[in-house]
Amino acid sequence: MRRYGKHTDEDDIRQRPNRKGTRPRTTIRPKHEDAVEGLVLTVDRGRLTCLVDDRIVFAMKARELGRKAAVVGDRVSLVGDLTGEKDTLARIVRIGERTSVLRRTADDDDPYERVVVANADQLAIVTALADPEPRPRLIDRCLVAAFDGGLEPFLVLTKSDLAPPEKLLELYGALDIPHVVVNRDELYDGGAADRVREHLDGRVTAFVGHSGVGKTTLVNALVPQDKRRITGHVNAVTGRGRHTTTSALALPLDVVDGWVIDTPGVRSFGLHHVDPSRVIHAFPDLEPGTENCPRACGHDEPDCALDAWVAEGHADPARLYSLRRLLSTRERREGD
Repeated sequence: MRRYGKHTDEDDIRQRPNRKGTRPRTTIRPKHEDAVEGLVLTVDRGRLTCLVDDRIVFAMKARELGRKAAVVGDRVSLVGDLTGEKDTLARIVRIGERTSVLRRTADDDDPYERVVVANADQLAIVTALADPEPRPRLIDRCLVAAFDGGLEPFLVLTKSDLAPPEKLLELYGALDIPHVVVNRDELYDGGAADRVREHLDGRVTAFVGHSGVGKTTLVNALVPQDKRRITGHVNAVTGRGRHTTTSALALPLDVVDGWVIDTPGVRSFGLHHVDPSRVIHAFPDLEPGTENCPRACGHDEPDCALDAWVAEGHADPARLYSLRRLLSTRERREGD
């Protein structure tokens, strides 16, 4: 048979080089020694608004962070375009160690834990005394989340012109929680802001509450419009009786030094993630009495050592009642 061109054999066959495995994937990650520190102000569909020095920078999470997510209040390290100009985007390459976390789940049987706010010093729980009616179980759940996450709780009771505060405050007297009581006029004329501001100086405070209690109205009074502009676009719009905050938003305080973080109105506050052994840390007068508790004690079993501890006079019985009421919220829904 006549062949055209050169005679070929197996040695003449071209083989595509096997690129897979020719260059081992390195486990060494860049150190990003030139990264700049910033504060996360808000998160919107994967885009993060950060404060870097005195300017706003938009950023996204670097791939090397994997599933670790930054949230409002996080101290982060950024690289890339840090000018803050239109259509620029930096990368978040590190998330700093958190001093506290406010966490929740969608419901008590939902194992997915969501961090709402990081590095806040205290949690301001805002509730109306009427219109809408107070929901003590929801307040209890917020208190548990605060104690569990390392935040100090602070109660703000609004609309005192519609109902007296004494009955609700009596429920929390044994916990010795700071509180401020304001009426509707004070919410809108700035008087409420003046009284609440005394508890916020030098601190980062997250505000929570369900819709209609006046939470975002209060935050608006605490933070003037010119300081709101530093966030670029503000995603919290407030009208009387209407709450449209869609995501957590950190804002610098007026008059005093500090930050407030406005969070979306909550309808439920799941506590699936809460370990009772962490909540007891908020009760230093009761904690020593748990040394003789059975292993994995939920502190409400018949053989819980806290009953004897209180009976011996080491702590006020009202404190033990408050602890057990808070822990029982993991088994109850807010409306119960």
